[in-house]
Amino acid sequence: MNHTLLISALLATLSLAACDKPTVVTVPATPVAVPGPAGPQGETGSQGATGYQGNEGVQGETGETGETGDQTTVIVVPAEAN
Repeated sequence: MNHTLLISALLATLSLAACDKPTVVTVPATPVAVPGPAGPQGETGSQGATGYQGNEGVQGETGETGETGDQTTVIVVPAEAN
C-alpha cells in the first residue's frame, strides 16, 4: 500500500509539473531609424513683400553752441583689468 501511494503521488507531481510550462514570448527588437544621405538643395523661395514704412519722426531742438576750448587734449587711460 505504501508503494501504491508513493507511486500515485510521484505520478501526480510529474503530471502537474509537465502541464505547467510557461509560454516563451520573444519580443521583437525595436527598429532603429538610420538617416540616409542628404538630398539635393531645394530651390530658393520667392521674395517676401516689403514691410510697412513707419512715419518720419519729429526733428528735436538744437542745443546751444559750446565755448571754444584751449586746445588741450586729455587722454583718459582705462583702468587695468585684473
